[in-house]
Amino acid sequence: MVVSMIQLIIELPEATSIKDKRRVVSSLRSRIIRRFHITAAEVDLQDSLGFAQIAGAVVSNSRIYGEGVMQKVLRFVEDESDGSVHDVQIHSETF
Repeated sequence: MVVSMIQLIIELPEATSIKDKRRVVSSLRSRIIRRFHITAAEVDLQDSLGFAQIAGAVVSNSRIYGEGVMQKVLRFVEDESDGSVHDVQIHSETF
């Protein structure tokens, strides 16, 4: 079993309140889950107005497949979010 993970920080310059930021992050997270069938959550920086940290994971039987899905998630986030993406980490662990 291989667990592939992504963790990224998104800068959200257009967010004017925490409520506005939550709406943007929740929408993006929902679209990631629906499109790629992975688990995803906002894992840190919840109180930061300008940044959000999102992580996702997928379980598969192949490191290549899992990391390929995470690369697609990264491209999707870069294309679909209005902010810029910082500090991306993608890795897999075999159990």
